[in-house]
Amino acid sequence: MAKLFGTDGVRGVANRQLTAELAYKLGRAGAYVLASQVQDRKPVILIGRDTRISGHMLEGALTAGICSVGGNAVRLGVIPTPAVAYLTRALGADAGAMISASHNPVEDNGIKYFSSTGYKLPDAIEVEIEALVAGAEDSMPFPVGKELGLAKDFDAALERYVEFAKNTVDMRLDGVKVVVDCAHGAAYEAAPRALRELGAEVVAIYNQPDGTNINENCGSTHPQKLQEAVLKYGAHLGIAHDGDADRMMAVDEKGQLVDGDQVMVACALYLKEKGQLEDNSLVVTVMSNMGLYAALDKAGIKTYQTRVGDRYVLEKMLETGSILGGEQSGHIIFLKHNTTGDGLVTALQMMQVMVDKGRPLSELAAQMEVYPQVLVNARVQNKEQVMASQVFQARVKEAEQKLKREGRVLVRPSGTEALIRVMLEGPDKDLIGRMAKELALEAERLDQSIR
Repeated sequence: MAKLFGTDGVRGVANRQLTAELAYKLGRAGAYVLASQVQDRKPVILIGRDTRISGHMLEGALTAGICSVGGNAVRLGVIPTPAVAYLTRALGADAGAMISASHNPVEDNGIKYFSSTGYKLPDAIEVEIEALVAGAEDSMPFPVGKELGLAKDFDAALERYVEFAKNTVDMRLDGVKVVVDCAHGAAYEAAPRALRELGAEVVAIYNQPDGTNINENCGSTHPQKLQEAVLKYGAHLGIAHDGDADRMMAVDEKGQLVDGDQVMVACALYLKEKGQLEDNSLVVTVMSNMGLYAALDKAGIKTYQTRVGDRYVLEKMLETGSILGGEQSGHIIFLKHNTTGDGLVTALQMMQVMVDKGRPLSELAAQMEVYPQVLVNARVQNKEQVMASQVFQARVKEAEQKLKREGRVLVRPSGTEALIRVMLEGPDKDLIGRMAKELALEAERLDQSIR
């Protein structure tokens, strides 16, 4: 069996790669491994899902797997990924599971686990679960009678999460108009509700999921409609979530996109000013813009860099004692509040800065100069082989030499999709755009020759 766990759990096309049978096995193995420390009671595992039509099938199979090994499954319904992490801790559960493929199209889905502390699983635990799933024989117990697990619904899950998110800030939003793009995903109730209860005037868009429209030309990966809506409604800002609401992108009052780098800079500078930026540092990934480093260096804030993936950001934060870290894509971790990226909490922290400073989002975002950056995705089937190709690596070296010290080239395989991501940064946007497209085309040509 190929490696199941990627950088964000198990992903695949639902009912093809990620089948009900596989979900059942992941339920059994996950419950068995994660609850191995539980004695004298049945382990409890929470299950959340986004709005994908396949979520119902996978939820049923995952629940069956958990119960079949003697675990109790608690269904949270449609709820953001960070809500699962929070509730796993708050309710004292032994583990949590989220069924989602985040920003991916509707045909994809995924399953990822959280430990009892609300953190994503360490690689060693994932390897243990994977070995049990891939085993020729199922060596796990098959209890009977009263030893079987139970399944129940927790109807107060959404309310508990909304209250938690609201309590991470100390402000009212009366007089603030905000447009929220819910991506027809897991935040379609939670985000508008939290903002309204804090007093904001909320215009919710893409908040009518039908099981098939999640992320469809909307959400954090397609912010154009949100930019138009902010200008149309004269809003103070816009917020866009992805399918599982663990990320957030913003739009200022002028309709300009504000990405995760700019949000992190604004929040880091604010926390430093308040004396609340522990370790006086920020953790970012290799994708962060060069302008972020310039702005933070000027303010005397240290930056730690890690590979792409919020799990790696979190690892570095725990290692260094940083309380703030994240990705340009809007996965931002406020470790004082949650153990994973949380789109709603991030939006509220950003709005806290706006309210306390009395400044529009455009001014806060302008504290960081954004260097021109171009990202082009090459769709390939053999991303590891293409990346290892001497021909491709030579092309990357040529691009680096052409930019010299005035820019940079970053080429990496996606951890969740069949893509190679080509990112170039430099002063001449037209030049780096052409170079990025040429590298992406080269990757696709090499991929065709390998097949």
